[in-house]
Amino acid sequence: MTTLETVLNGLMSRYKERVPDVGAIINAMIKEGVISHANDIENDHIAFRTLGVEHLGIQSLEKIFLHYGYTKMEYYNFPEKKLDAYWYAPPSEQYPRIFISELRVKELSPEAQQIIKSYTNEVKQDPVNNLDLDNGAAVDTFLHSALWHTPTLQDYKTLAAESEYAAWVIYNRYYLNHFTVSVHNLKAGYNTVADFNIFLERNGFHLNDSGGKIKTSPDKGLLQSSTVARMIEATFANEEKHAIAGSYVEFAERRVLPQFAHLPAAEIKRKHRREGFEANNADKIFESTYSTQTGKV
Repeated sequence: MTTLETVLNGLMSRYKERVPDVGAIINAMIKEGVISHANDIENDHIAFRTLGVEHLGIQSLEKIFLHYGYTKMEYYNFPEKKLDAYWYAPPSEQYPRIFISELRVKELSPEAQQIIKSYTNEVKQDPVNNLDLDNGAAVDTFLHSALWHTPTLQDYKTLAAESEYAAWVIYNRYYLNHFTVSVHNLKAGYNTVADFNIFLERNGFHLNDSGGKIKTSPDKGLLQSSTVARMIEATFANEEKHAIAGSYVEFAERRVLPQFAHLPAAEIKRKHRREGFEANNADKIFESTYSTQTGKV
């Protein structure tokens, strides 16, 4: 197993433990004969959320994946949510793309900035610089370790009132935000987002309907949907408990590019399909952890 595989497996194993929808969706797919085993699923991409403060953010986290051969690709801006993001192409097709977003903390209110920095100021230097990136177990441990003390419930609520993204990160840190099922490689009847959404809802899963249940890029080449994050009981400072949004599952359909439409289905590979991401789609997918969506479930 490569170091990258050790890191990715560690991320996914903890994510599955904490997001019951992952196992439930996989079991439903097996039950209906869509797949025979969880490994049959192609993971389109995984996503991380970060805070744009000194020593952290995209510039820090991306070092891990650049070290493993990922290539930094397009930039995306989310003005309303005050986010920057990049996606990263994997070293080979069996690995997922990576999407890393970062909150522009300086654009928040002075109060929100002060709360965030009361935690992140504990990080005195870029923590990735001290990591042995060739030690997969060490990197896996780092990605699941607290970088600052457990937040208070009051701080969480104050942040959530202004930026639900900020509140999510201050509690969850680098916890994996979502993984993504590539539906276009599934069998007929399940290989479009429209068909897969029907399957999901038939099996009792709740979908994010911000911007519609199907988010479509202007070129119609990338279609996405996602479940609404389930609420989890979080333990804050002083053992205070409160239900907060956990992580969710995303689904992507990447259509064959027009210039390759003549290819037989058996010959179509990742390079023949629509690549990259779409800011308007992602903007709505972010809301899978927002109260406007979780409050409907």
